[in-house]
Amino acid sequence: MQSDLAIARAAVMQPIAAIADRIGIPESALQPYGRYIAKIDAAYLAALRERPQGKLVLVSAISPTPAGEGKTTTTVGLGDAMNRIGRNTVIALREPSMGPVFGAKGGANGGGRAQVVPMEQINLHFTGDFHAITAAHNLLAAMIDNHIYWSNALGIDTRRIAWRRVMDMNDRALRSIAAGLGGIANGFTRETGFDITVASEVMAIFCLARDADDLAARLARIVVAETRERKPVTAADLKAVGAMCALLAQALQPNLVQTLEGNPALLHGGPFANIAHGCNSVIATRAALGLGDYVVTEAGFGADLGAEKFLDIKCRQAGLKPACAVVVATIRALKMHGGVAKGDLAREDLSALGAGLANLGRHVGNLRKYGLPVVVGINHFASDTEAEHALLEEICAREYHVKAITCRHWAEGGAGAEALAREVAALCDKDEAHFQPLYADALPLAEKIRTIARTIYGASDIALSDSAARQLAAFERAGHGRLSICIAKTQYSFSADPTLMGAPSGHILPIREVRLSAGAGFVVAICGDIMTMPGLPRAPSAESIHLDADGHIEGLF
Repeated sequence: MQSDLAIARAAVMQPIAAIADRIGIPESALQPYGRYIAKIDAAYLAALRERPQGKLVLVSAISPTPAGEGKTTTTVGLGDAMNRIGRNTVIALREPSMGPVFGAKGGANGGGRAQVVPMEQINLHFTGDFHAITAAHNLLAAMIDNHIYWSNALGIDTRRIAWRRVMDMNDRALRSIAAGLGGIANGFTRETGFDITVASEVMAIFCLARDADDLAARLARIVVAETRERKPVTAADLKAVGAMCALLAQALQPNLVQTLEGNPALLHGGPFANIAHGCNSVIATRAALGLGDYVVTEAGFGADLGAEKFLDIKCRQAGLKPACAVVVATIRALKMHGGVAKGDLAREDLSALGAGLANLGRHVGNLRKYGLPVVVGINHFASDTEAEHALLEEICAREYHVKAITCRHWAEGGAGAEALAREVAALCDKDEAHFQPLYADALPLAEKIRTIARTIYGASDIALSDSAARQLAAFERAGHGRLSICIAKTQYSFSADPTLMGAPSGHILPIREVRLSAGAGFVVAICGDIMTMPGLPRAPSAESIHLDADGHIEGLF
């Protein structure tokens, strides 16, 4: 069996201008990064907003497991399949972070015969967007400390600086640090820390901004600290916005690449869904909707995280209305939710599968609460049995009233997902979606968190720490009460306990900390033990990644 990397390397890619031409982008609107990657010019993007908009298809998944679900793989396979059945379709994805690439996951381009390419470049540096976001974020951090060093005219209280630094790598040792050591020439000593770049508010702003003007306005609203009088200090107060925009100007243009089958894909932005809002950029999604009759996009991790944030944050802010949703699952992962150990997943186990289907059923039901038609895509594995697929389809139809379609895009490419593509096209064409967010803007912040916990997670209530309750009240007094909520919690469970699999109910969701992201337009609620700077696993993928004798990257996937 060929590895994903070997399959990607064997692909005969088309020049990026040819991919662009397929969806009507003139070569003059491209800024090439080599032969197979290009950014799309901002002036051309503005013209796309005047075109009729395509129909938006959201791909999400069950709660992830070590067994694998294949959400990105299914997104790519579905996009290829939609094009195979004659539907002009553009794929819109996030860019990979190097944290997971060198951590536990490896690459993030899809897999098998359903990948976006060139794989190595996309996973390592790509067009430098994440570096630009990291630099813009850390420039603001440097300007805070520099302002304090040179007289602190704004009166910043050094005990109340909320702005941390970021880097695009997993490094637990940087979660909490002391800065300014070494004497008065190095500034004032204070406690701070690092988050991973994908958790940065600059990343969230980058992905939610409509254009360069909106980017600047959002950056200006970032609250970085408070004075001793508890007055907010913003990036605008520090006169940092212009320089931050300059660093982000090129990055703000979305990246065009291709699938293994030569179909167009826009990759842009990449916030994680467990600690951030988990969606690619509004700019790229809007561009794709102007370029294709259908757009297939994904939201990170399970539907309780990525899809909820896609619908309650991104769609609310950008005015997007999905036509339907796909929930991705595998027989293996569902058996794991039913209590089977990873080493035993190759054995047929109908009882465990039936128990694990509760996780899928809750995700399907949750998406329907937003008024969306839903279909289940079952990513096929060689160890699956006919009896398992028959049981899954029967329970989905009888108990959850949803069609479950087996897909073989990993092995067969777009041809293996044509049945799913036909169902998605039919749902879109019926125009039966009646999208509505889960909660109203006017609902108090704590009630928004409680609504998500009860309605999406099956919790009985939330437990706010005293400090989190005080902060929420302070945010509301400062005029931020209408902001959305971005939950940061484990991706492995509907609860805050990663070991509680399946579809738990009646649990309490503990909120230990809340953070204001005024520029992004949401409040982050941090649950349980989740960290905004991940650590590397015991045996990180970085140990296996190397250059061979010919200078080729090995071990990436």
